[in-house]
Amino acid sequence: MSMLALSAVLASAASIISLQDEILFECHSQPDDPLVDSYTTSWSSSYGAPPTGSTSHKQAAWDRAGIIAIKDELQSVLTDPRQKATFLAATHSGDWLNALPIASCGLRLDDEAVRVAVAVRLGLGVCVPHSCSCGENVDAWSQLAFVCKHASGRTQRYHALNDVIARSFASAGIPVSKEPTGIYRDSVKRLDVVTLVPWQSGRALTWDVTVATTLANSYVPASSVTAAAASEAAASRKEVKYSDLPTSFSFQAIAVETLGPINESAVDFLRELRRRISFKFQEERQSAYLFQRLSVSVQRFNAVILHDSFPPSSDLWPPME
Repeated sequence: MSMLALSAVLASAASIISLQDEILFECHSQPDDPLVDSYTTSWSSSYGAPPTGSTSHKQAAWDRAGIIAIKDELQSVLTDPRQKATFLAATHSGDWLNALPIASCGLRLDDEAVRVAVAVRLGLGVCVPHSCSCGENVDAWSQLAFVCKHASGRTQRYHALNDVIARSFASAGIPVSKEPTGIYRDSVKRLDVVTLVPWQSGRALTWDVTVATTLANSYVPASSVTAAAASEAAASRKEVKYSDLPTSFSFQAIAVETLGPINESAVDFLRELRRRISFKFQEERQSAYLFQRLSVSVQRFNAVILHDSFPPSSDLWPPME
């Protein structure tokens, strides 16, 4: 709170200046507030030129410079690539924390899912090193478990994320068809979902969902330098795969990382989708629910996939006599 106190006072002072002028309009000379002047000078000495105009009324405008300074300071002391990648993967990583834990809506995470979500986000160990069911060794951070192709939770996660987006289209009043046939002829490629009415520019929309492991060995070099690098790389591969899509359709790759980030074009697409939902229901809060549901699904299946790597209980304990 002490870090935000200065910006809170300055934003409050800026927002009431017009009202203050109306109250004191008959005064020939309105004295400046020495405290506000000293606070502004203190803020400027640390962060540079203060916000002006209408932006000065918003505390977020005053907070931003301080947050950037703290972020740069924290980032400068990180040396391990894994730590850097974890630190940069902050965007959308905490959306699940904002979701109301309503079990009937599928928004409640059990204790184990919460434990794994917190540990993964903070870069802590999530398990004891063990041998995966596929035969490979899993370390304390369980990155191998998240990329193991034998984990049944990967398929379940894929369908869960697609269902969240498909239901969101239904909420916006846009009918969709899952795994449509006939778009590609003489091809084994099949898209996830297609809208049955035009989405934009007279073209129907189709998309494909994929999940990238932020801290996978192949992604860490890029993820430790650029936020959402893993999701952008995964999205690029999807775009190449469907580059021969008929021109009557537009394609959107949706790549989500295990730590939360989403590729930039998908974020823009999801924001447009939630805007349409909010417009239909005339409810601004609807706009946040889509990202929350996606985040909850990712965190839930992080725990499921981790447990997929554990050997069956019959291999751990001898039968009781």
